[in-house]
Amino acid sequence: MQTVTDIAKDIVAREGGYVNDPDDPGGATKYGVTVHTIRRLGLDLTGDGRVNAADVRKLSREQAVEIFVEHYFRRPRIAELPDQLQPSVFDMYVNAGANAVKILQRLLNEMGHDLVADGAIGPMTIAAAHRAAGGAADLVADAYGIARRNYYYALADARPASRKYARRRDGGKGGWIARAEEFISPRFHLTEGQHRERTAAWA
Repeated sequence: MQTVTDIAKDIVAREGGYVNDPDDPGGATKYGVTVHTIRRLGLDLTGDGRVNAADVRKLSREQAVEIFVEHYFRRPRIAELPDQLQPSVFDMYVNAGANAVKILQRLLNEMGHDLVADGAIGPMTIAAAHRAAGGAADLVADAYGIARRNYYYALADARPASRKYARRRDGGKGGWIARAEEFISPRFHLTEGQHRERTAAWA
């Protein structure tokens, strides 16, 4: 089984190097670490007394892994969720912050639990996740991955500037969708035809 550090290294590899896409609300980003996170943590990596995009550029892979393990896995209490859920929730937390937990909480509510979708993992969310997983943890992990994929589609429905992350120029699955499906069993992947049908209204 992968360690949390292994998962973090995979996330860093998946996120790639430095980008500063004007359509991305995250702003300057490297290895998935945004300038907002660098500022929040006060990481003046250039030593010039300011924390900005230059510090993002200077970030190393090792520093990104450390940030993810501490601030996106341990502190949000993802480590206390069922093992099968941890990789996808962790990856989504890096990508979408507390929305990763809200997606899980809404999913658990659909399964009959009574949680406030506040984006914070507390005792009730942890207990509900373990009860839901029971003897079907893999299916719950698939259900979370599907809910995550649906979140991405809905986000692109509402924000045209984000559609390039969900659908490639040739109409195929964009990075968001491919990323979500890395954590979903192949039998639940959408076919290219289903994906094109889902995004047809985007024109």
